Amino acid sequence: MMPADDFLSAHGYAGATRHPLPQDAGHRRYTRLEGGPRPALLMDCTAAPLVGLTPEEDIIPFLRLARHIQGAGLSAPEILAEAVPEGLALVEDLGPATHTALLDAGAEPLPLYLEAVEALAALHAAPPPPGLPGWEGARMAATAAATFLDWWWPAALGAPASEAQRAEFMAAMAAMLAPFTGAGCLVHRDYFPANLIRLPERDGARRTGIIDFQDAGLGHPAYDLVSLLEDARRDVAPAVREAALARYLALRPGLREEELLAAFAVMAAQRHLRVAALWVRLARRDGKPGYLIHGPRCWALLARALRHPACAPLAAFLDHHVPAALRRNPDGLTKDFAA
Repeated sequence: MMPADDFLSAHGYAGATRHPLPQDAGHRRYTRLEGGPRPALLMDCTAAPLVGLTPEEDIIPFLRLARHIQGAGLSAPEILAEAVPEGLALVEDLGPATHTALLDAGAEPLPLYLEAVEALAALHAAPPPPGLPGWEGARMAATAAATFLDWWWPAALGAPASEAQRAEFMAAMAAMLAPFTGAGCLVHRDYFPANLIRLPERDGARRTGIIDFQDAGLGHPAYDLVSLLEDARRDVAPAVREAALARYLALRPGLREEELLAAFAVMAAQRHLRVAALWVRLARRDGKPGYLIHGPRCWALLARALRHPACAPLAAFLDHHVPAALRRNPDGLTKDFAA
């Protein structure tokens, strides 16, 4: 296997200064390179076996989708060099101006969210590439079960979910999601400020650089809107949320507002339940309790989504099995983040 040092040397980056970027909850590592032929990032997927993939299996979706997004006239990192079997790539450095960094520094939110939905509308309108995995129905239900039933449920309720409860949950999720299957656009799946980079020198939808898209699937466009406008890690002002939704609908006149809003509620219910429970898995399995600070936001957003009639099957399941007082981070995970 080609070490990263040899890969960098082969492409003119032997003497580049390396600045490892902070890791999030994932396994991929990124290093900012300064002093090479051009600004670049080293993408390192050699830790992919930790999640049951080979480095090659892990990096191929990123390379394929980066080229697809560029081909759609949008801004994704250009691929400068690749060593696919080794899980290494040199990619264009779009810079540090993520929407997260800008918002944290006090930038006005509305322009950033309007730019983000402009790029998102173009991404959704482009014909999807072949071979995308489905992000609908059964798969969405299974991923929610893998965090909510497997991790949150025993931590909060003191015992694993029974087979009957699991079957009832899966049936409720299937019934809720079924009306919104078959939309058939590329869904980024994690379209939120940390994965968006402002590129003010570019025009139109290209002003928003898009990263971390390798887990994209084929599904309903409302899912990405939820990721952006009901962010699990950041409060979004209602006025910003409504303006951005209106902008998205204006850019995609073929969509019906009532249907999109129903789908938005359903995708929000699935995502917020899954992610609220994901924080528990990160705390218990991965030793990352800091993410639990976002639990109260996710549970509050879930409560709002469940009020929509389209979410009735999941709302009924939760009303039967999970009292409202228990819809929160489980007690006792950590001293500081059990809110």
